[in-house]
Amino acid sequence: MSLTPIILCGGAGSRLWPVSRESHPKPFIRLADGQSLLQKAFLRAASLDGVNQILTVTNRDLFFKTEDDYREVNARGVATSFICEPFGRNTAAAVAAATLHIARSSGPKTTMLVLAADHLIADEAAFAQAVVKAQALASEGKIVTFGIMPETPETGYGYIEADGNTVLRFVEKPSLDKAREYLESGRYLWNSGIFCFTAEAMLRELKQHCPDIFESTQACLDDSRTSEGEGWSQVQLAPNTFSVVPENSIDYAVMEKCTQAAVVPCSIGWSDIGSWNAVSELCEADSHGNRVDGEALLHDVENCYFQSRERLIGAVGVDNLIVIDTPDALLIANRDRAQDVKHIYADLKARGHEAHKVHRTVHRPWGTYTILEEGPRFKIKRIEVKPGASLSLQMHHHRSEHWIVVSGMAKVVNGDNEFLVSTNESTYIPAGHKHRLENPGVVGLVMIEVQSGEYLGEDDIVRFEDVYGRA
Repeated sequence: MSLTPIILCGGAGSRLWPVSRESHPKPFIRLADGQSLLQKAFLRAASLDGVNQILTVTNRDLFFKTEDDYREVNARGVATSFICEPFGRNTAAAVAAATLHIARSSGPKTTMLVLAADHLIADEAAFAQAVVKAQALASEGKIVTFGIMPETPETGYGYIEADGNTVLRFVEKPSLDKAREYLESGRYLWNSGIFCFTAEAMLRELKQHCPDIFESTQACLDDSRTSEGEGWSQVQLAPNTFSVVPENSIDYAVMEKCTQAAVVPCSIGWSDIGSWNAVSELCEADSHGNRVDGEALLHDVENCYFQSRERLIGAVGVDNLIVIDTPDALLIANRDRAQDVKHIYADLKARGHEAHKVHRTVHRPWGTYTILEEGPRFKIKRIEVKPGASLSLQMHHHRSEHWIVVSGMAKVVNGDNEFLVSTNESTYIPAGHKHRLENPGVVGLVMIEVQSGEYLGEDDIVRFEDVYGRA
């Protein structure tokens, strides 16, 4: 039986700040084994029987980062397609767009499996068995959700009251006393946010329960641009028409109203990695209950989690702490308050502080740049350009730039001139000059950029030509 997985990749991951940022949300967090949560979701989907393509719904600004993550792990060459949202409209719009697109491209009988990009599933064999059961129910016209058999009285998850495969009701996140009651009753399951259905069944439910979302999403798809290549396709949702799609979750818009809902109870080692406590559980604890990802020297320390992949941490006489060290931000939190990290993220965003949005190393379609140092009227960056990639033809009004090639070869457009700059050579770009940087080689290009001027913000840029559609 053929199956089309739909990976929903977005969100802020505010409870996992400072590693998760707006432009680097939770799905892209790399775990200790070097793989991101998104890569694990892709591999999990690709390993299922009957999968020939994977459709990902993501933010337009995350498309190239998503594509890079897939390229690293897609050894089988599974076909990938994308729906790129100009901004978030919650999961109902994402599922509606994916379903309409699949119904048009693959047919209304196609079975779809909706997965979150930022969940972990430890028992993939059990997950595959649950998918087979869900497909059988979906073939009967059911909208199937996966209910996780609870192990603890968890207050951070929604619940499903069930009788076998029959959904009795969906329940909001409970108090601790209610969660204990649910656990003891044996009738309740954690709501995983994983769904299985045929395209025609979901379209039926969308039309019945949220026709405004169905109709406006359909109009947006009709107004959107689709591009295709060998083994891939991409739909760029039109901002003007997507902006009128109502914002709602698929749970509220469809599942809680659906009379054709079914559930597959399962025990698959599922976690939504919703806090640093959940991340810490992925590391083995020492005899004092401490968990370390990176390098740390501990003296008289108990029940703490330390993550620092670039610097050594020393800790003395502390207990029950979370310490997350990144190059530009440090988090220190009580483990019992892990959920409240989101307030730090929200405060940074309200203040317009860049630390809510970007890391010191910023990913771009062409590669990355890392801010090494900055001060009044100057900024120093390390720039790495992928083989064959190029930056846009652009101009800056307020800053000039010195480029020094550290390794590789650079092809440079500077005003009316075009020339090559080799390792240990440099060039100067005056303010107001049109310029472009390209890597014509087959190895990465690394260079140091020194900016100087009265204003050094990233928004001082005028793009004239851009292969990534940003001009």
